[in-house]
Amino acid sequence: MGWSTRELSELAGTTVKAVRHYHEVGLLTEPDRAANGYKQYGVTHLVRLLQIKRLTDLGFSLAQIAAMGDADEHPEQALRTLDAELAATIERLQRARVELALILRHSAPTDLPPEVAAAAADADLSDTDRTFVVFMSQMLSPSALDAYGELLRNPDAVPAGPELDTLPADADEHTRSELAARLLPQIRDLMTAYPELFEPQGAANPRRAAHATEVAIEDLYNPAQVDVLRRLGRNLRTPPDDPAGDTDT
Repeated sequence: MGWSTRELSELAGTTVKAVRHYHEVGLLTEPDRAANGYKQYGVTHLVRLLQIKRLTDLGFSLAQIAAMGDADEHPEQALRTLDAELAATIERLQRARVELALILRHSAPTDLPPEVAAAAADADLSDTDRTFVVFMSQMLSPSALDAYGELLRNPDAVPAGPELDTLPADADEHTRSELAARLLPQIRDLMTAYPELFEPQGAANPRRAAHATEVAIEDLYNPAQVDVLRRLGRNLRTPPDDPAGDTDT
């Protein structure tokens, strides 16, 4: 005489559906059947079911439980592995709580990391510039992100920046050349003030970041703005004391 599936599930504090699923995935052996065809579970089935329930409550997946088998010995390595996974999960959740607190405190955007989220929320950014900030937050290393946040908190770092933001797509040659010339020393000052942003190690993957940035600029800015940025790029590669650097636009 034994227990029915429902009786077994009630004794173990689980559900009939769970018992049937454990049979399907091979975690729980099928019991013998009585003459009437009904399953008859015994103590070994209950003990195994309690073991499965205990392990799942601890955080083991069914695949991990299956890998352990149904032996009674202490699964030390599996427990240590799970402990490490849980520690990583706790750390991730703690970081998430810190970020949520920051977002709530500053009404910061949710698509930016904490290093720049609050600064971006306070900065008067155009839609294009805000999109570019989201892009840059993915490209930069942690130290460069900190520097980028400082830069965003300094809206006057590039006095001619607003002119670039509002530069029309059909701006003439003189306007583009003159704006690039005025931006050049301001960007060089930025390079001195925030070297982390301009050094190769400022990007998590410098080569990929360079190509991705070029694509992003082409996609986000109008032709005149792109032209000014390209002129800046060429002149920044020229030594500051070279007169040609400021005029070769």
